Amino acid sequence: MTQANAARPAHNEVDPKLLEILVCPLTKTTLSYDRERQELISEKARLAFPIRDGIPIMLVDEARSLDDE
Repeated sequence: MTQANAARPAHNEVDPKLLEILVCPLTKTTLSYDRERQELISEKARLAFPIRDGIPIMLVDEARSLDDE
């Protein structure tokens, strides 16, 4: 593995630095990372934003409501 590849997260993993700066687009609060479901969770907005191919989809229209559980 080259040094450049070692610095990149795995294909289905999100860059930890990205997770540190992302906030909920509605509430501007921090998000928690659900690795198993590949989602970013906004407890305040009660939404789960999907992560596809390692890219967080921060669109409210794409989010899953946590109230549906």
